Amino acid sequence: MDATGTMRGGDCMNMTGWSGDLTEIFEAAVAAAHPASILAAHLPPPPPGRIVMLAAGKAAASMAAAAVAHYTQTHDVPADRLTGIAVTRDGYALDAGPIPVVEAGHPLPNAHGLAATAKVVALAEAAGPDDLVLALISGGGSANWLLPADGISLADKQAVTKAMLRSGAGIGEINCVRKHLSQIKGGRLAHACGEARLITLAISDVPGDDPSVIASGPTVPDATTLADARAIIAKRGIDLPASCRAALDDPANETPKPGNPVFEHAEYKIVGTPAASLDAAAKVAERLGYKVVSFGADVEGEARDVAAEHARIALEAVEAGDRVAILSGGELTVTIRGEGRGGPNQEYALALALALGAHPGIAALSGDTDGTDGGTGLASDPAGAFVLPDTLAKAAAAGLDAEAALAANDSTSFFEAIGGLFVPGPTHTNVNDCRIILVDPTASSEGRPA
Repeated sequence: MDATGTMRGGDCMNMTGWSGDLTEIFEAAVAAAHPASILAAHLPPPPPGRIVMLAAGKAAASMAAAAVAHYTQTHDVPADRLTGIAVTRDGYALDAGPIPVVEAGHPLPNAHGLAATAKVVALAEAAGPDDLVLALISGGGSANWLLPADGISLADKQAVTKAMLRSGAGIGEINCVRKHLSQIKGGRLAHACGEARLITLAISDVPGDDPSVIASGPTVPDATTLADARAIIAKRGIDLPASCRAALDDPANETPKPGNPVFEHAEYKIVGTPAASLDAAAKVAERLGYKVVSFGADVEGEARDVAAEHARIALEAVEAGDRVAILSGGELTVTIRGEGRGGPNQEYALALALALGAHPGIAALSGDTDGTDGGTGLASDPAGAFVLPDTLAKAAAAGLDAEAALAANDSTSFFEAIGGLFVPGPTHTNVNDCRIILVDPTASSEGRPA
């Protein structure tokens, strides 16, 4: 822990008891999706011409670095045949050799992403029939690759993104709107590649692993429509800037659909999934002696509502005398009602703590596998929070009102005050959330250490 009591990645090896088990399970999920270990097996042979690497998202730099290492070391491809650009979240840069890495805004796009995306499109348009365009896509790419439709300013795109995030909309809804306000999303990058061969390798961060939703599907057909986007805006009560309203009414902003010839030279493969990471987490939980109860990798819903249901199931397991690990992935949402600091994983953890009522036989960790959960957009933001049997007692001793904190969406301040934040730092991958609830009925009498 640091001076404020925050748990950080470097402390994980020293954790014992509840915290040690929780962290070991979480780290297994992250490791199963890291490009350094999974990407090389899926990379195609080098082409006669150049390899144009276009990477986007929280794993962009690590994917580009892994691809460069593979081609230069395994295939002896000279560096002058490698070109491209990787655009990643602020604080997520890594050395990718000949591929420049640009840090850009997330979740709100910024000017760095705007300038870098123009270079992405220019590189795609310059690729020839002997070249291979290698699109390396991961979660966060929707914010990192930004090229608004004609007439839409950066400020307008930022306003729409902020409003959508605050509305409680799911990632599929958000990306549907994004695709119809963009010149790169929703299959338009494939159009830019022309006659060049295009291969997309993706790490999924969306429920169902839908390629058209991952990073807003820049290289695949889009089945959603302008009408769908308008319906989402109406459903969520979003007040659009005039430029964005006009764009959603303009048939020219419809995305290319399945069967469009722009995809004739395009291939797509998902190389990392939330399900595979959850399976890796389950294996570690079983090795630690827990029977696994998994709700799967595609759980969605309001964070506090899902937490209440999971707490009910955990309490039932205690009553039944079962030593279990309750695992779930997916991406939860938060409808912003207050002015506090937080993210879906931290809000889930706070709601879970309240619903569990400080039971001595239950502990939990809810974290985003990319290393950050909502917050300010900084790489130093927490990934989530721990719920331990003494969480509520520590809060009471610190004069904190857990219910008031939840009502104000102020989970970060709550866990920060009691040393319950989980801050591993950037993981350089992203397969959504990993929620772990450990139930050990023997702790009721033996007092399992935290």
